[in-house]
Amino acid sequence: MHYNLTNRVVLISGASRGLGAAIALELGRCGACVAINYLTNQREASIVADRIRAAGGTAEIFAADVRDEQQVSLLSKKVSEAFGPVDILVINATGPQPPASLESLTWQDCLDQLEFFVKSPLLLVQSVIASMKEWRHGRIINIGSEVFELGVPELSSYVSAKAAQLGLTRSWAKELAPWGITVNLVAPGWIPTRRHDAVAQSAKDAYTRQVPVGRMGVPEDVAGMVAFLASDAAGFVTGQKFAVNGGNTLG
Repeated sequence: MHYNLTNRVVLISGASRGLGAAIALELGRCGACVAINYLTNQREASIVADRIRAAGGTAEIFAADVRDEQQVSLLSKKVSEAFGPVDILVINATGPQPPASLESLTWQDCLDQLEFFVKSPLLLVQSVIASMKEWRHGRIINIGSEVFELGVPELSSYVSAKAAQLGLTRSWAKELAPWGITVNLVAPGWIPTRRHDAVAQSAKDAYTRQVPVGRMGVPEDVAGMVAFLASDAAGFVTGQKFAVNGGNTLG
């Protein structure tokens, strides 16, 4: 199902590949003007933009490290100059999540994850919130993870940062609701993308056996949920976490 996002401006952080690229393609199909943020993968970001344009949509690419205050401010300015104020913000950018036992975990490990899942959301939301309040409309969608419910061992820095991201979602939802701005979080399960190419098939099979629907997800599963939350159909939905994981966190 495609929702009507015609004339909406969407900024997606970390959209050159994986889940971000799938989200960009889906929102482009829905008619949004798509601002594709990337850090280093200019070629891949350009391919995503070209695919959106080839399907009749509108897209441009924008380089920025969304953990950096000045770069985020400039990013927001460039997107507004290209398309107008941002109506829909999808916070997706992520980085490596190296495992670490409790004995070897460092505070810097924790800070590295908080940079992506607390600092980056804060900077991005602050960069677009004035125009959303002015127009009394906005959609802010965090991309979280099921790891918060699963409590994955040796990933406590990542798990705790994702928990903090959910906390931001809930608090900001209440704070921004009077302006017609919704804030939600989509929590995917393990959805293989290129970053998982080196993972053994046995590990993927073991995970799949736990999933009630009997399969791993695909990026388009997440993109469909994001499109709904970005649309007018979700105007009465805020402060919620939506698990897109085939029921893996049931019970």
